[in-house]
Amino acid sequence: MTVTLITGANKGIGFATAEQLVKLGHTVYVGARDVERGEKAAAALGARFVQLDVTDDASVSGALAAIDAAEGRLDVLVHNAGVLGQGTIDGPTALRVFDTNAVGIVRVTEAALPLLLKSSHATVVTVSSSAGSFWAVNNPERLEYRLPTALYSASKAAATMLTVQYAKLYPGIRFNAVEPGTTATDMTADFGIGRSPEESAKVVVRLATLGPDGPTGTLQDEDGELRW
Repeated sequence: MTVTLITGANKGIGFATAEQLVKLGHTVYVGARDVERGEKAAAALGARFVQLDVTDDASVSGALAAIDAAEGRLDVLVHNAGVLGQGTIDGPTALRVFDTNAVGIVRVTEAALPLLLKSSHATVVTVSSSAGSFWAVNNPERLEYRLPTALYSASKAAATMLTVQYAKLYPGIRFNAVEPGTTATDMTADFGIGRSPEESAKVVVRLATLGPDGPTGTLQDEDGELRW
């Protein structure tokens, strides 16, 4: 049985990814900050719940300790938790966005590494964004060129770089970042754009279920590897 942890999995793409992986036979741990919402989501999915706030060291350590006690390993880690950080661009907002979207990846990855290294086919997927691609945001033909998301884009560029660097540090684990596609979620409601979370989750699931010869250190969307 493949043991999988998904952060921010009580709604949106995280929830849809969990749903699809449960159907594929994974033992899925739904990580969520809010206990009530997380437990409700896990019950609806037939998954398990761990309280996990990616901005809190104690919460992250506790979540991975619980998985260790129950499973003894972790096969798949999906970094899905994220914030948009729209509005005023200032220091406190930047700290909040980067703490969730980039530093949170470091917190969870470092806490999960001892369990991932016990797996025979460990895979880490970071839900990043082409909004953090230098190529995309400088291409007038791309939607990202017109998105007013300075802090979000910068934090996702950091998330993709962390993916590349972790892939180099741990060649026995597959690390890939994913652009799941423009998706209608709570985070994008103000833009009024996007397809269903279920459709976008398929891209995440593809990378979460790679074979042992799958790629590592890449940013991908549904069509394959992206420039960034």
